[in-house]
Formats: sequence, structure tokens, C-alpha cells
Amino acid sequence: MTRAIMIQGAGSNVGKSMLVAGIARACVKRGMRVAPFKPQNMSNNAAVTADGGEIGRAQALQAMACGLEPLIDMNPVLLKPETDTGAQVIVHGQRFATMKARDYGKQKSQLLPAVLESFHRIAKGRDLVIVEGAGSPAEVNLRAGDIANMGFAAAANVPVVLIGDIDRGGVIAQLVGTHAVLPPDDRALIKGFAINKFRGDPTLFSDGMDIIVEQTGWAPLGIVPWFADAWKLPAEDVMDVTSRKGGSIKVAVTRLNRIANFDDLDPLSTTPGISVEVIEAGRPLPGDADLVIVPGSKSTIADLAHFRAQGWDIDLAAHVRRGGHVLGICGGYQMLGQDIIDEDGIEGPPSKVSGLGLLNVRTVMKPEKRLARSTATYLPTGDTVSGYEIHIGDTTGPDCDRHWLSLEGRGEGAASRDGRVLGCYLHGLFSEDAFRAAFFNKLGIPVASHNYQAGVDATLDSLALHMESHLNIDELIGLAGDI
Repeated sequence: MTRAIMIQGAGSNVGKSMLVAGIARACVKRGMRVAPFKPQNMSNNAAVTADGGEIGRAQALQAMACGLEPLIDMNPVLLKPETDTGAQVIVHGQRFATMKARDYGKQKSQLLPAVLESFHRIAKGRDLVIVEGAGSPAEVNLRAGDIANMGFAAAANVPVVLIGDIDRGGVIAQLVGTHAVLPPDDRALIKGFAINKFRGDPTLFSDGMDIIVEQTGWAPLGIVPWFADAWKLPAEDVMDVTSRKGGSIKVAVTRLNRIANFDDLDPLSTTPGISVEVIEAGRPLPGDADLVIVPGSKSTIADLAHFRAQGWDIDLAAHVRRGGHVLGICGGYQMLGQDIIDEDGIEGPPSKVSGLGLLNVRTVMKPEKRLARSTATYLPTGDTVSGYEIHIGDTTGPDCDRHWLSLEGRGEGAASRDGRVLGCYLHGLFSEDAFRAAFFNKLGIPVASHNYQAGVDATLDSLALHMESHLNIDELIGLAGDI
């Protein structure tokens, strides 16, 4: 018999994704067959699945925690923001529509059958499905048609555990307030609660736990201290993209408004000797950077305008004149070229805009999305590179003749004449340890060897032990309901 439990948050970014990954790994270590599930996610940091679609990066990490390949059914609805008021809607791994937030709010209930279909498929052959909510169920103004929190829990009859974030302050109000505003039927679905991100002596909050129990009647499942190694795990939320000091080699990354698939940065952040510095809007690019990365973007043309508005185009040109290196990945690759042509109006009104002019290539936007896991060869050394492609647009031009990757029998990427400016569409390439070392050696800035994937796996084991030590896993499993 398959059972399921849903982890919801009393607010956004309370640590639900990491808790699900840790609980999942802890249950796997107990010999259970576990799968993650998130009905609806919102993120531009997507992962390409084994069955040819895209899901949120957090669900890919949770799949790894379960010892599974990521599948589209683990996250059947993914919203990828393109503007402040609109997003691309991905259903079962493929583009479904582009909608304004108001229009999606009216139509999201129609996606519930697709969500439930995925849920029941992913549950087959499992002992436990751990479901992650989105945002907070306390946003009762969004309850009508909800498929992400209580709407899903009610439709699938899945019990809920509510998580409060004490690091933000006001955690008693978060949890008791949620209890107060929920309608009775939804409130009855919540069976337990836990406190996350505690710093200091947890016994100091024992009275707080008693107050929450008294006010809500929910079972207290534990106080989870701050997990200091969280930064070693791939981040999904753009709010978690931060600088990381690690050594004398400085990699500067421009923080774009619609930065996408920024998991390219995770292996660099954990490599000894490399400091990753995320450059926020309003700050100049540092003059002492060894490498500047222009990352992926969900809205390349709009982010190119944002890039220029910060004066980064001037800073980047000066960096190149000083002999610095530049890497553009996906949308960043497109920005480095001469022109971006969008005759079909895929990213807004039909337009042709000038790029940064550091690569002699041009990009033509096309409606078809390239979505694939890919294996390439790094031509200077012959090292294998595994990653994924997730982009629209074709990039061609003289600098593509100096491609530096061979991907499925074709050249991939482009290089300037002096080799200091590079671009490619392949995400995730720095996850390959041999390539990462070879790439920096080619730039003349050797880095220490580092097994990135083994480090992520070891951190998941540490996270599982953290959960076992501070969360009542037995009681949580006991609260799960039969599917």
C-alpha cells in the first residue's frame, strides 16, 4: 500500500524543498521506496528529465535523494516567469501556454486532472510519496481553484504537515495564524507541524511549541536547527543565488532579472580555490575577475536591456580589453553576439536588437524549444561533458566555426578569435569534474580537483541524519495517509 504526506509551509522559502529531500533520503536509508511530488512549482531553474520534459530543479534534487531519475510526473505543472505579470506554463514537461497571472488564476483548476494523473502514476510501486506544497495555504484569497496546496491535498486526500520558519521571526503567528484563517475542512487536513531553521538552543523554544499545540491541536514533530551545509546543495530559488568565497580565483556572475538555470554555478561554488561573486543590479563588474559568466535567461532581450542599464556592457568590454575571460551560457551566449532577431515576437513585440558584440554570431528566435539531455566532448582535451539543453533560438556565425564542444556529431558553441570569449547552449557542464579542471587550465588558472556529485550525495546523507536527529520521522510516516 502506498502512503503519502504533504509538506506545506506557513510562508514562502521556509525550507520545504530541503526538508522533503532530507526526509526522503532518511526514508530511503530505512529501506523504503520513496518518490517526491510537487503539484505546481514556479521557477526558471528547470531540470531536463529522463522522459524528455522539464521540471523544477528542487524535484530533480529530491529525485536524487530518493535514488531515482527525475521524471515529468514529479512536477506536472511548472510556471516559468517571463515578466512581472506573466509566465510560461509547462504541463507534463512541455510548454502548454503563456499566460498572465490573472488568466492563469482563472484556469488553473482545469489542470487538476493532469496533476492527479501524475500523482497516481508516480505513486505506483512506492511505499511513500512526499508531496511539497508551494507558497502558503494561508493565502486563502487564492484558495479557489488551488492545485498547489490545500486544493491538491483535499482532492487527493493527503494529510499535511505545516512548516514554520523561525529564522524570519514570528513563527508562532505564522502557524497559529494559518490555523485561524483556514476554513474548517482545510484545517482538518493538517495533522502536525515542525519548526525549521532554528539557531541556538532548541530547548529555549519548548514553551513556544506548547503554545502552538494548545492553539492548534496539531502534533509537534520537532525543531530542526539551521543546516549549515545547505549551500552545498543545488538551489532552486533565485533568492538563494548568493556569492560564495572560496579562494583566489574570482568568477563574477551577472544577476539578471530573469536568470534561468543557474545550477551552472553550483559546482563552481563548491570547488576549492574558486570564489563566485554574484553581481547585483547597480554594482559594477569587478575589475579583478578571472572569468565573467553571463548566465541563462528566460527573457533574453529584456535581460540584455537590463544588462546595459547597469553599465555592465561597458564593464565587460573593459574586462576583455584587460585580457579577461568571458563565458556566456544559453541566453548569455545569445547576448554576447552581434544581433538577436525575434521576428515572431516570441519574447514580446517583433524586434531586432544589437547584442554585446563580443562574439561574431547572431541568434534568430524560433518558437520550437530545444529540450534534451546531452553528452558532448570538450575538443581541446577530449574530456566528456554531460549536461542539458533548454532554449529557443538558433545561433550561427563565423565564430561558430571555432566551436569548442562536439555534441552528438555537431559542433556546439562559439569562440572569439583570441579564445577569450566563449559561448554555448549546454547547461550543467561544470558538474563534470574533469571538464571543469580542463576548462580552467585552458584559461591558465588551474583549480583543485573536486568530486562535485559525490559532494552533493554526501550532503544529502548529512541532511538525512540531520532530519533523523531533530524530526520525529516515525511519527511523520505514521501521519501519512493511504492512497
